Amino acid sequence: MEHIVAVKVLKVEVCGANKSFLAEYETLRNICHRNLIKILTACFSTDYKGNDFKALVFEFMTNGSLDDWLHPSPCYQGIERNLSLIQRLNISIDIAQGVDYLHHYTHAGIIHCDIKPSNILLDENFVARIGDFCLARFCFAATTSDINQENLSSTGVRGTVGYVAPEYGMCAEISAEGDVYSYGILLLELFSGKRPTESSMTMDSGNNLHDYVRKALPERVMDIADPQIFLFQEERGLTVYEYPSYSRATLEVCLASIFEVGILCSEEMPRKRIGISVAVRQLQIARDKLLQRIQ
Repeated sequence: MEHIVAVKVLKVEVCGANKSFLAEYETLRNICHRNLIKILTACFSTDYKGNDFKALVFEFMTNGSLDDWLHPSPCYQGIERNLSLIQRLNISIDIAQGVDYLHHYTHAGIIHCDIKPSNILLDENFVARIGDFCLARFCFAATTSDINQENLSSTGVRGTVGYVAPEYGMCAEISAEGDVYSYGILLLELFSGKRPTESSMTMDSGNNLHDYVRKALPERVMDIADPQIFLFQEERGLTVYEYPSYSRATLEVCLASIFEVGILCSEEMPRKRIGISVAVRQLQIARDKLLQRIQ
């Protein structure tokens, strides 16, 4: 039986690529969770020129990255790519559960360091998997390999502009709170449809995505929600409206509770952020309340 896989090949000419490759391999080879990308095998060899050849082989994710769905590129022009409210809510819970597992249920405690939509992959059922662990770090030196011990005390910016925790820019140590911040920004983006680096949003709020959302809650929650959430979709030739049984009040309450989780996760001060386990519970409560209102 044939299986489609995804292969990530090391670019040997890129500075630091070998360290990132080893960090990702070390991180993934001993962990397994429904919401983490699964590594199938690793290849270590030489090419026809005698150069090192290293590659990681992953399960293939049919629906690509979350970023492709939130911000479709021109290559998807004419192709309907939209995520419903309940799909977004399920995806947000999937990601949070994956982060929670990394932080609290692995033998060493793992910090991902780069939670963002392009690193979230979706399978055929739109179950979210966290991928790209090349920046990941272990929390406890006593149980880490040399490659991760070397980076335990690393300081400075770890991650991607817009998602990286503010304290990392002030040479703070990497931490679980840093991942929680990145997750909070991703959550706000998932339901607002706006990138954290989007210039129009920044100019309107005078600051960042966190402030843009915070200033709108709760009165203007429908104004900042991604309009794509409310669009009808074509299914089997019939126009099916997404929310025939949801009142505006129901949607407002649900979206406000979701945005509030994003706000609490992306507080500027690490000590003010809620834990990822708390975020999981609050989002599950929001989903349960939403599903109870389906007639």
